[in-house]
Amino acid sequence: MCGRYSIYESMDHYLKELAPTQLVINGYDLWPIERYNVAPTTRVEIIRATDAGLKVDKVRWGWSPAWAKGKRPDPFNARVETVMDGTFFNSLWPKRRVLAPANGWFEWVKDAHNPTVKKPFFIRLRDSAPLFFAGLADVHEGPADERDGFVIMTTASDTGMLALHDRRPVVLTPAHAREWLDPTTSNARAEQLAREGCRSTDDLTWDAVGKDVGRADAQGPQLIRPLEKMPAPPRDLFANDEDYG
Repeated sequence: MCGRYSIYESMDHYLKELAPTQLVINGYDLWPIERYNVAPTTRVEIIRATDAGLKVDKVRWGWSPAWAKGKRPDPFNARVETVMDGTFFNSLWPKRRVLAPANGWFEWVKDAHNPTVKKPFFIRLRDSAPLFFAGLADVHEGPADERDGFVIMTTASDTGMLALHDRRPVVLTPAHAREWLDPTTSNARAEQLAREGCRSTDDLTWDAVGKDVGRADAQGPQLIRPLEKMPAPPRDLFANDEDYG
């Protein structure tokens, strides 16, 4: 998965899709978020469960345990194949599960005629419904804390959308997303959701978009606007080697 995604509706839009009858305890506003180009290290809204209900927090995208701080940039993704057995994320897995709501994410695709050139594509659900990325987070109550951070879980794209070994985020249906957040969900079920619960690529569509999304400071709806007369690549031509996930 590439390190850029979009979340531009109001938080109410995602919560109504996720859990329309569940209590949300913090006072998020109803203004559109309008983050068309979320980049690692920036703070963005995530959803987590507390004893009192669901909570929305703005948390830094990227995380490292204390012992790894400063040794390399904080990873912003976590591979499902290794997160459960390695030491890097063992303070987050499996209890600190969160969701990163989104409208879509970006991938850069190598040009078939010139492999030194990459073109961005915006990937979303065919019905444009909200996406829910499975994530893990370290969140501390109170003012923004340097220890805060979250990662998005990624899986191998073995269903035809990406080439072998390439990655995509674990996108959960609303029903699976509710299970993912539920503190009573067993560790075994959480592992099953991470490994097997990713939505089918048949649910997704993608369009070529302009290259301005490559600038971390670029924002606005033009970033996700499809380019005319540019065909989408075959489903096995996505290539991404630009992240840790």
